[in-house]
Amino acid sequence: MTTIWERTYNALTGLGVPLAANRYLVQTGSQLPDRFIVYQLISSPPELQADNIEKYRSFRMQVTIWDRTGLVNLPDISESMVAAGFGAGPFRELPYVESSRHYGLAYDFFYLQDG
Repeated sequence: MTTIWERTYNALTGLGVPLAANRYLVQTGSQLPDRFIVYQLISSPPELQADNIEKYRSFRMQVTIWDRTGLVNLPDISESMVAAGFGAGPFRELPYVESSRHYGLAYDFFYLQDG
């Protein structure tokens, strides 16, 4: 069975943007890329159980794109995630990060997995 992290990674790989789960780490002395994506699991509540067996579980994944040039002309993250079976949720702009000079946009996506 494909994990939610594998499913998310596979959905985003085609965008051609460096990406990492949870946090993008660079070697000491190196800088973050001008544009990169991080993704993380926010919640995963069970949705249906019967006879002590989990039938469905939903996953809320947050995908954040960081870019030094701003939030214009970004790759279509929503299209990639929806094509992989996720439902699009809300998105929001994040505070500018002075230390790295990145603007951020966080998207929420939902996935319902059976048993």
